[in-house]
Amino acid sequence: MFSLLGGIFLGWSLGANDASNVFGSAVTSRMLKFWTAAVLSAIFVLLGALIEGQAGIETLKGLTQLTLQQAVVSSVAAAVTVTVMTVLGLPVSTSQAVVGALIGIGILNQHFNISGLGKIVACWFGTPVGGLLIAVVLYKVVGAFYNRLNLTMIQSDILIRCGLIVGGSYGAYALGANNVANVTAVYVGAGMLSIFMAALIGGLSIGFGILTYSRKVMETVGSKLVRLDPFSALVVVLAEAITVHIYTFVGVPVSTSQAVVGAVLGVGMVKGIKTVSTRTLANIGIGWFLTPLVATGIALAIDFAVHLHYIPGV
Repeated sequence: MFSLLGGIFLGWSLGANDASNVFGSAVTSRMLKFWTAAVLSAIFVLLGALIEGQAGIETLKGLTQLTLQQAVVSSVAAAVTVTVMTVLGLPVSTSQAVVGALIGIGILNQHFNISGLGKIVACWFGTPVGGLLIAVVLYKVVGAFYNRLNLTMIQSDILIRCGLIVGGSYGAYALGANNVANVTAVYVGAGMLSIFMAALIGGLSIGFGILTYSRKVMETVGSKLVRLDPFSALVVVLAEAITVHIYTFVGVPVSTSQAVVGAVLGVGMVKGIKTVSTRTLANIGIGWFLTPLVATGIALAIDFAVHLHYIPGV
């Protein structure tokens, strides 16, 4: 059980941070209470992990051969990377941190699935693009339907509130289905866990992070979405959830934050407004580039430290 602590910590931090991408807009706009959002998130994250988490786990565990010790090293390296990038104030993708750590292990093993890595990297680039395109389509299609309803202000408020609840729940489901692989796939690769147990432990650890430490992030980071009007915020949440869910079918864990950024840009393009600053985009680009490199370096450094031997008298 001690060996799983690195993965559990990674799942906890993922839940604490990424819940803002699915329910942040509903909480910060006071359309939904935090505890309602947190409980719904935890429930649907676990459902997503158990029902559709297998594909991503299969992809990550197939990147390189792993011993139990290497599984622990990769989990700790990914967790440290996420922490370091967060302290530096740079956007961080847990998926990229995990893959970067696995690249480090692959270098040590002199064995790595290059085709699998190519598939993953292609999806990293496709995530914000997918969020952007889906947001554009949703804004126009759902907007046309919404405008035909001719709702009163109260009716509109109720509809948007319900939409944010449904969209957030769907987003939490997609988060669990897609990102549970980041948490425990390495332990499946090492032969320590079955896929079901990996999905269960991963889903529970993400949910635990949501319930214990997501409030501040959800109430502050989520406000970035509320700069948009409520309808636009709903479109962003739905576009992010659909994008992440699509990559779940592909079997590649991706970043919900990157999907959200793409969706916000898509809404901005339709409305003709600037929703993301150049500085924000630059920071995101730096984060995308550095995260896997830092994780690779940390994994190599931890493995080197683990294998150091003390020689008496030297």
